[in-house]
Amino acid sequence: MARFTQASIERVKESTDIVEVVSAYTDLRRAGQRFTGLCPFHDERSPSFSVNATEKLYHCFGCGVGGDVFKFVEEKEGLAFGEAVEALAERYGVEVEREEEDPRAEERRKQRARLGELLERTSAFYAQFLWEAVEAGKAREYLAGRGLAEEVLKEFGVGYAPSAWDTILKRGQSAGYSIAELYDAGLLVKNKQGNAYDRFRKRIIFPIRDARGRVQGFGARAMTPDQKPKYLNSPEGELYRKSRTLYAIERARPAIAKSERAVVVEGYTDVLALHQAGITETVAVMGTAITPEQVQLLAAHTEEVVLALDADSAGREAMLRAQRVAAGKRVRLRVAAMKAGEDPADTLAGKGPGSDAADEFRALVEKADDLPVFHVRMLLSDADLSSPAGRDRALDEVVPVLSAMPESITREELEREVASKLEADPGLVRRRVAGHRQAPAQPPKRAEIVEGDPGPEDGGDAAPPAQPTRPLSARERRERSLLQMAIAMPSDGVDLLERLTPAHLSSGEMIRARDWLVAHLEAPLDGIPHDDEAFVALVTQLVMDSEREPASRGAMELNLLWLERAMVEAELGEATANGGDPPVELQKRHGELSEQIASFDPER
Repeated sequence: MARFTQASIERVKESTDIVEVVSAYTDLRRAGQRFTGLCPFHDERSPSFSVNATEKLYHCFGCGVGGDVFKFVEEKEGLAFGEAVEALAERYGVEVEREEEDPRAEERRKQRARLGELLERTSAFYAQFLWEAVEAGKAREYLAGRGLAEEVLKEFGVGYAPSAWDTILKRGQSAGYSIAELYDAGLLVKNKQGNAYDRFRKRIIFPIRDARGRVQGFGARAMTPDQKPKYLNSPEGELYRKSRTLYAIERARPAIAKSERAVVVEGYTDVLALHQAGITETVAVMGTAITPEQVQLLAAHTEEVVLALDADSAGREAMLRAQRVAAGKRVRLRVAAMKAGEDPADTLAGKGPGSDAADEFRALVEKADDLPVFHVRMLLSDADLSSPAGRDRALDEVVPVLSAMPESITREELEREVASKLEADPGLVRRRVAGHRQAPAQPPKRAEIVEGDPGPEDGGDAAPPAQPTRPLSARERRERSLLQMAIAMPSDGVDLLERLTPAHLSSGEMIRARDWLVAHLEAPLDGIPHDDEAFVALVTQLVMDSEREPASRGAMELNLLWLERAMVEAELGEATANGGDPPVELQKRHGELSEQIASFDPER
């Protein structure tokens, strides 16, 4: 994607309401010139998250994250910088311009945009046809019979594809789209003779959108038993990738952020039934298989995922595969115990928020088991426990699962449960688990490697835990104070920053911040490299703290003297550490600086 012009980026930023954007993920309250709330990036009980509505900045004084509105959208929606700019431009109706790009890349981008417009038009037609066409009457009856109200169906844009073989073909051509474009959008197929006809006919249509709400493709349910397959999806193409898609993610994101979890189901009607019941943090994987890309997409929004898949063997296997593909991702997987033979759409048919069925399902989600607990219980329920040999085999199967769990009360209780089920001594189970944990890890055989499992190349290693914030030293506080005052008073600050050398500063990050501010003091966050999270967070904090830092030319001069003396003290310490005498020049300079500091008048 070609880069947007800086002027375009600034227009988008000026038009964006950062309070509105952030409020989808946490409740904000006005506190003077700022808005505060609980941080949407880490768990906390006391608000330490601050938003500057004027400068379009955010910063958490608890975990240290920070940046501008683009950075927030990047982090919470899993987008690249350019995608974040584009998403906000679309949301706030701002036209953006791109810098010159390769003609072939520009043509491809325009073609993708045309295909997107074609899919949006087609989706609108299907939705209108469902509610207005006599032919769609049976589809309306079926959906009503599933307990789905007109309101939720319209909210999700559910539609119906006519039975005629060329409805979309003719409509598309009349709108100026070529057969090739209709085919690339996944709306046509060709017969053996090469003649094109509509892919979706006589089916209920579920538009599938990306996280930004753009139609990527369709899922279509058959209306008669002789129609095969029962569900037909758009083909993999320029826009649609099933493995990278979660149905309803565009609607579920705010609820996922506020509830701090995602509920994952199998199908379209399950999602609609749950949203109708008020459980709006729900998405679907459109089948039982869950992919690494889908887990990664969920991980961008939450650290807890509750799987509410069907309780049949396929659903159970899907949950275990989810455990494998989530290995190394910062996601806690839990399982809501569904009744055999029932899916959420059956359980919640016609039920709204506050109904007994909705409350029961929410309680099911609240008490969901951790996936390892579910795994162990599933192994025990499938095992032959009628003989010692069968119980030995069951123990062999559960020990690796138990040993992979961290030491916790949950694991201890599960070990006791296993011992009870196997009629074994709890000490035997604990010893087997301890022995398995101490055994050297063996690399998996080639046949045991699951396709799609994450490895070092695709980010499979777990991220290190966040480290507690280190208290700043007196010197570091003065460094930051000087930079903050320079931001608050740029006309005076630029002169002070130019006199501030790398030797005055105690770390590479502060040197880099000083160098950046010298060149960007009027607008410190314009053009900042968004891929460097730590640097963005540092500069953001300096900008936000500059508002409450008492600033004056005299205070900046005094801080510079303090840093000058700290630099001299460091040089003296280095000289004496090598066994020599302190240089007379440095001692003299140190004395002069101390006198200047003692007699300094900030009002001069």
